[in-house]
Amino acid sequence: MALMPVSDALAAVLAGAEPLLEETISLDQAYHRVLARDVAARRTQPPEAMSAMDGYAVRAADAATIDSELTVIGEVAAGRPFAGLVGAGEAVRIFTGGVVPAGADAVVIQEDTVADGKRITIKEAAIPGRHIRRAGIDFAEGDVLLCKGTRLTERDLALAAGMNHPHLPVQRRPKVAILATGDELVIPGVAPGPGQIVYSNGYALHALARQEGADTIDLGVAADTLEATTAGIREARQSGADILITTGGASVGDHDLVQQALKAEGIAMSFWKIAMRPGKPMMHGRLGAMRVIGLPGNPVSSYVCAFLFMVPLIRALSGRTMIHHRRERAVLGRDLNANDQREDYLRARLERRDDGTLIALPVDHQDSSLLANLAAAQALLVRAPFAPKAEAGSVCEVLLLPA
Repeated sequence: MALMPVSDALAAVLAGAEPLLEETISLDQAYHRVLARDVAARRTQPPEAMSAMDGYAVRAADAATIDSELTVIGEVAAGRPFAGLVGAGEAVRIFTGGVVPAGADAVVIQEDTVADGKRITIKEAAIPGRHIRRAGIDFAEGDVLLCKGTRLTERDLALAAGMNHPHLPVQRRPKVAILATGDELVIPGVAPGPGQIVYSNGYALHALARQEGADTIDLGVAADTLEATTAGIREARQSGADILITTGGASVGDHDLVQQALKAEGIAMSFWKIAMRPGKPMMHGRLGAMRVIGLPGNPVSSYVCAFLFMVPLIRALSGRTMIHHRRERAVLGRDLNANDQREDYLRARLERRDDGTLIALPVDHQDSSLLANLAAAQALLVRAPFAPKAEAGSVCEVLLLPA
């Protein structure tokens, strides 16, 4: 099979990816969940005109001149309205958040008055509406303030609470099962034997999937046998995984059994080679509702492919409005050679000049096994297939990596 362009591969991964079923959850569980429907306010906020300051509620016409004297006829505190009417020459002591009493149309702050028993003298002229939060200044009942597809922030939760919603309709979280393969892998903390390496891919993949709002299932490390790999795939199906991520075994060597196991389980493969660097030996297929992404074993290739393909798929299944990564413009910090037929994703550090210009500095060594350079990078610098030589100072495009 010929190498598939990255854009075509991403389209294949996202084909038919619709948001998962809706569920209703309590407000305190809704952080970073994705709204399944628009949410409208159940109340007007504030429901009545409220004082924005501590002072006196007055009729502006009675306090329009300096040294006007008014009689204090009552008090308003938050949650304790004044039942009477403010008439000519009268004032009501009011505190922040108190309901402005009938008849009053301004608040004079306490610093602009002199109090003497039940009398106050005005030292700053009142202005109609001043220091009053009018009813509905924040929002009105029926206003749609949170839209379908929103990934809820802590600020959104405060707004939903203010709108009087104890529960919210959200999309179900995608379940992502992660299966590593390879006899050479040992878990962190174990001294590797001859030819062995410490398993690292899964820790990044679990964190990346969870950061995007997915629940993850750890299927561990399968031995390089068809039986073990097949057992892992079947466990993913039995767990109800929406996405199965495999790492390693995606190439064509005698011990790369993932594709063979996937096909034996009936998974229809849409591609298994992409015109990109790093990450050429990546696979994708489907088995019923379960989508499968076979990542390369090299840690940088695994992460870059997961970032480019798994993340948008999770977002699509979650019902997110923004699915694709946004490309940012930057300036090259050093010269780059011409590119070949594969789309390049160079690990790069970022610097920002005093004038705000973003500088992208590709790391010196781009080998797909170098974890230290991946950890130090803040972006992937994108180079199109057959891109000509680029000089330092020229414009480039980067994808910002999670902070």
